[in-house]
Amino acid sequence: MEGAWEIAFVLFQVWLSIVVGLIVLPAMFGVSLGFTDIYIKVLVKTLEWATLRIQRGQKEQPTLPSQSANGIIEKDDGSMEEEIGELRRSHPKNLAGGDFTMCDAFYFCKKGIENIVEDQVTQRFTSEELASWNLLTRTNNNFRYISVRLTIIWGLGVFIRYCILLPLRITLAVIGLSWLVIGTTLVGLLPSSNAKNWLSDLVHITCYRICARGLSATIRYHNKENRPKKGGICVANHTSPIDIVILANDGCYAMVGQVHGGLMGVIQRSMVRSCPHVWFERSEMKDRHAVAKRLKDHIADKTKLPILIFPEGTCINNTSVMMFKKGSFEIGGTIYPVAIKYDPQFGDAFWNSAKNNMVSYLLRMMTSWAIVCNMWYLPPMTRQDGEDAVQFANRVKSAIAHQGGLVDLSWDGGLKREKVKESFKEEQQKMYSSMIVVNMNESLN
Repeated sequence: MEGAWEIAFVLFQVWLSIVVGLIVLPAMFGVSLGFTDIYIKVLVKTLEWATLRIQRGQKEQPTLPSQSANGIIEKDDGSMEEEIGELRRSHPKNLAGGDFTMCDAFYFCKKGIENIVEDQVTQRFTSEELASWNLLTRTNNNFRYISVRLTIIWGLGVFIRYCILLPLRITLAVIGLSWLVIGTTLVGLLPSSNAKNWLSDLVHITCYRICARGLSATIRYHNKENRPKKGGICVANHTSPIDIVILANDGCYAMVGQVHGGLMGVIQRSMVRSCPHVWFERSEMKDRHAVAKRLKDHIADKTKLPILIFPEGTCINNTSVMMFKKGSFEIGGTIYPVAIKYDPQFGDAFWNSAKNNMVSYLLRMMTSWAIVCNMWYLPPMTRQDGEDAVQFANRVKSAIAHQGGLVDLSWDGGLKREKVKESFKEEQQKMYSSMIVVNMNESLN
């Protein structure tokens, strides 16, 4: 029995030495040995072969399901006035001018049925559909039964992901989080100085780099000259809790969030000792004025790190950008927009908090192939004269959506937990009534 323990201890030492020597130390110095790049290239070739094999199998077996990235129904992109005008022109007994006609009701019936079948909000909280299978069981449509070779590749992939990658990634996550807690606690004991700030930044960025290696993350940063500066506010679209890891790999930020208990609380308390993160008590989160005051005080100090905020307030499936809450844009200061776009071919980064808890989500991330994403730093933006906070938020949101190739939606992401506000219904009623009034005035003139 003692011999078995000795062998296990030696194997553990060898495993830890390999992890520290080949992954942790290079990550601490921001150096890559090229293993991840080779891994991604091999993975791409394998997925391309699997896609060709699936396409051939679908021709040979027509009963196999086919994947479609499109929606269930095709919707018109025209305005209300254009679509109702088309209905009136096609109606043989339409009334002249701007009067109400019965065919107008068909427009609202059509829109209602479309939204019952497939609304714009609900589909933003489901995983993005793939054009082809990525050899993950969670996106499988029985594709693994197409051929013996594809089944073997799939089985080999399960072994690699759960027996090699998962233990490796858990080890790296433990090392990274332990380094964060211990490092920030020790740095927090030092008196305030430039040296303390430098050490704090070093500890934070080292931790996030180790955690990123633990997800086999391949991140491409674009337009680095626009990186957020101290005293500013960084806003980004939100897909996953690992958005923070992706962003903080290339720079340090002051986090904003609610105080938690348990392990998360331990991490928060250690982080705030070395860096002025902005944590709120639950009672404070409901007081918008208290939140705004603390954020204003932070950005007023140009020596403090830029604040990182996700104005959507919830995770979206990385196909679109939903309404930005106006609070981040009312406090003044310079806004540094950032667009993040993940490649779903290697793993789905989206976290559906209503369906998966944090533990199951992290397990899914650690058993995915990799996290591959692009991140764009956009030019800094400030509030223009005569522009209110809502208009400013929408302008920033549109810029992020355009750069990331995402759909720009005006809907509130909070609708996944709440009912539609009456103001949305009233807006549609006002649009229709104003159209009737304008057409009526034109017919009278």
